[in-house]
Amino acid sequence: MKEIKNMLNDRFEVIERRIVLVLEQLNDEQVNWRPNESSNSISNLIVHISGNINDRIGKGMNKIPFTRDRDGEFEVHFISKNDLIENIKTSFHEVKETLMAMDNEGLLQTQKTGNREQTNLEIFIQSATHFSEHMGQILYIAKILKDEDYLTTTVPKKKRI
Repeated sequence: MKEIKNMLNDRFEVIERRIVLVLEQLNDEQVNWRPNESSNSISNLIVHISGNINDRIGKGMNKIPFTRDRDGEFEVHFISKNDLIENIKTSFHEVKETLMAMDNEGLLQTQKTGNREQTNLEIFIQSATHFSEHMGQILYIAKILKDEDYLTTTVPKKKRI
């Protein structure tokens, strides 16, 4: 399980780093820009990721009281780039700290998500996938906005010893 935890932790670090690198390239108006009325802004996507973390990790694993307003995550928001960077760093810190502190028994404990039971390990794996999907949307929006000025966020792979 230690290797799985390390692999997941590395994945969460890469997602966090790439999202922060994108945010650093944009201004407040750009992070709140929506391609059209039925699409999300980068700020919506980050609020949604944070809501997911607070619900599944904070409330579900760490037993921190939280009431999620999932629909509200997709309403029009105007959030500063700096607040979004802080939000991402705080949210991913909670994910990584919770993951690395959890023993094998904790990883195999279940919680109800939606209408099914999942182990905490399944939730971490699903979260890494979910956050990667939204990271792709964030990168795409940034590429649209920055065009030729977009700086890639690709991070070299860590060497394993």
